[in-house]
Amino acid sequence: MGTDTKRSLLSTNEKHTDSDGFPGIPPPAAATTHSLPKKKSWLRKILVHCVALSLLVLTVHRWVYVIRPEVNAEAEKFLSNPYGLLDHPHHGHHSHKILNGKLAEELFLKVPNEASSIEASRKYAGKPHLAGSPQDLVTAKDFLALLQTELGIKPPSEEPLFSAGTTASRNATLSIPKLTAPTAWIDTYYPVLNTPLDHSVEILEDDGSVAWKAKLEEVADETDPDAGKYFEEVLTWHGLSKGGEVKGKLVYGHYGRQEDYKALVESGVNLNGTIVLVRYGGIFRGLKVKGAEELGAAGVLIYSDPRDDGTVTVENGYVPYPNGPARNPTSVQRGSVQYLSLYPGDPTTPGYPSYENSTRSDSVNIPAIPSLPLSWNNAKVLLEEIESGKNRTVSLVNHVDDRVIPLWNTLGVIPGHIKDEVVVIGNHRDAWVLGAADPTSGTASIHETIRGLGALVRKGWKPLRTIVIASWDGEEYGLIGSTEWGEDFAEWIDEHVVAYLNLDGSASGSRFSASASPSLAHLYHNTAQRIPHPTKPGLTLWDATKDSGVLTGDEIDAEVVQMYEADAKTADSLGVKPLGSGSDFTVFLQRLGVASGGEGFSSTLQDPVYHYHSVYDSERWMELYGDPGFFRHVAVAKHLGLVTLGIADAVVLPLNTTHYSLELQAYLDKRRIFRRNARRALCKIKKVFGRKCECPHKAKLQGAVIPTMKSESGREFRPRIGRFPAWVQEHHEHRHGHGKPQFPRKKFEKVIKRIRKVNQKLVAFERGFIHEEGIRDREWYRHLGVAPGKWLGYGATTLPALTEALTIEHNTTLAKYEADRLQGLIDDLAKKIKA
Repeated sequence: MGTDTKRSLLSTNEKHTDSDGFPGIPPPAAATTHSLPKKKSWLRKILVHCVALSLLVLTVHRWVYVIRPEVNAEAEKFLSNPYGLLDHPHHGHHSHKILNGKLAEELFLKVPNEASSIEASRKYAGKPHLAGSPQDLVTAKDFLALLQTELGIKPPSEEPLFSAGTTASRNATLSIPKLTAPTAWIDTYYPVLNTPLDHSVEILEDDGSVAWKAKLEEVADETDPDAGKYFEEVLTWHGLSKGGEVKGKLVYGHYGRQEDYKALVESGVNLNGTIVLVRYGGIFRGLKVKGAEELGAAGVLIYSDPRDDGTVTVENGYVPYPNGPARNPTSVQRGSVQYLSLYPGDPTTPGYPSYENSTRSDSVNIPAIPSLPLSWNNAKVLLEEIESGKNRTVSLVNHVDDRVIPLWNTLGVIPGHIKDEVVVIGNHRDAWVLGAADPTSGTASIHETIRGLGALVRKGWKPLRTIVIASWDGEEYGLIGSTEWGEDFAEWIDEHVVAYLNLDGSASGSRFSASASPSLAHLYHNTAQRIPHPTKPGLTLWDATKDSGVLTGDEIDAEVVQMYEADAKTADSLGVKPLGSGSDFTVFLQRLGVASGGEGFSSTLQDPVYHYHSVYDSERWMELYGDPGFFRHVAVAKHLGLVTLGIADAVVLPLNTTHYSLELQAYLDKRRIFRRNARRALCKIKKVFGRKCECPHKAKLQGAVIPTMKSESGREFRPRIGRFPAWVQEHHEHRHGHGKPQFPRKKFEKVIKRIRKVNQKLVAFERGFIHEEGIRDREWYRHLGVAPGKWLGYGATTLPALTEALTIEHNTTLAKYEADRLQGLIDDLAKKIKA
């Protein structure tokens, strides 16, 4: 372990027997001063060389077979529980190897496998499990049973199914830092949601008679057995849509983006009282409805256009599913139309949890006009109606049942040595229909991650930090389950949670991607380089970020290609994208300031068409086209597991604040209006880390910058994990009497306190961007570094309050105000880190 190791090893020539009873290595004989015959001289040289070679061989042998195993054992024990050594000083006895570090990772990686993942997928995607439905409760209990089985939790005599807000529910979460053994339970929340009753879309003649009536439900047969059985189980409708009956003339609104509506208005089109027909893509569906509503439209119809399917279309010779990889023309994309960029969660309890007896407020983040999703088959008729100039009236009927609907979050805990630091990993469980890709591919992956962690637990492993595993409910309606839990335990999360790791769907296409807080970008990137590519030998999982499907064709929509390429450019220098919204990390990152990340394989423009939120998101499609063999499912499970272990078992949290500061500077470069003041504030943070303020193109710094510490010999070092084996060895070599080590208890306590302080500052970095007043007009979002775009929904906007003051409000006074707010946060963060 470096020069100190060599020096200490060579010092053994001072003794004939070391403290372990091994014979010492005698020194070479010193050369005499009297002259010798030449023949004896070269014989003496040979003798000296032989002795020196023997010395080297014996030294290497002793290092390999004696000292290094002891050092590794000491290091593993320290890394497994550095704080426990304060209570159990070493007495020289050889301890068994602690399952930690590489040993833990190696065992974990042996567990996730394709057969088990397929079995889990078939279990969860075999039936519809809409949030709040009876089958949804079955899946919640299935997940509970998984946690109990894999983590060795004995099922209690009474089912641990708690109503949110009750003493039992509150204690289950609040007592996590006191747990000594794994546990699991289900929390029930009570949001106001809706379900479909009946609906219709018709073209009317002038006399009011029906000229054409759309067949709104999907059409399936036994070719896909699950789709054929359940295609009418869940009607095609928009979750949280406004119920009602409206009539109006059709207007085509392209993607329903702000620029599309602006173009219509500028061309003289009056949307008042019309029914707007828009296509999916570009922005979140709810914002398509919001934009039309603000311009006076009576209703909105949103359809799936094959032009958005890239090359995999009938025009390019591909056969529609279930007989081929192209889009089934009757497929329909269900989904929520909640105004997600205002706030997620229960529309009637913004900012506080939805208990059974919670006070409800009027919803302001759901539409005031009705909407429905349409298939391509139905949209073709309506597009022809517009293009032909017939301009007949269209009737839209959307009857829904608005009511309180219970949701079930299933949670499990693996207690760690450091009980007040918690890593949360989560995946939502509910689906619009079958959901083989969304979310069951993620559920199948986290199923394998849990099995891997369970194998470690059964071998006696205990993580350094506590791990919480969550199966969220109601994500599809608007991130309901995770948001309500986050609002319920906001103070506890702020005090204890160091990171949140999310999975949504993990496999719907060929390209791997990761999105994360900048502080986690290196961890996601570097870990992916350690996982083999799921289908291409010799490559890594990170290489799959460049993969594309193989289904090529001559016909492809240029605008779709442009949008796809623009999305790819949002990634940072490592290839990791910022987090917008649309999944369960939202409450953790953008309201509470918890560093978060997510990952998965998604569809490219050359992949088999992924029938998003359709009955054709089925097990057959997944096994035939989405991920044949389930190799991607398993790769994601392994990656998630290693990232979890990387955070849970790291002595110093792997939160890369240097990369974060570089990304902030990149964000500032886009907002030149206040670069000088903001950079000055950013420099304060860099100076705390001992770094100069320079252009990010001049220095690509890696790793969190940690204060230096002094070892027993007085040498300075930073407490990275890789330094601890040498540190332990240094103390191993300072033995006295009967082989007992001299354990520097007081100095060790100081080191622990320093590490604790460092970790608190690393966690505080993300928290530092939380402003209590939130973002203007959508105060639920409080992160001034990143938020879902006001008119994007899923897509991320960096420096959102400032950016929107410039790009949407066009208000320089407001921009100056937002710049000052952001600068104030950075100033405060610099002070907190420096303290």
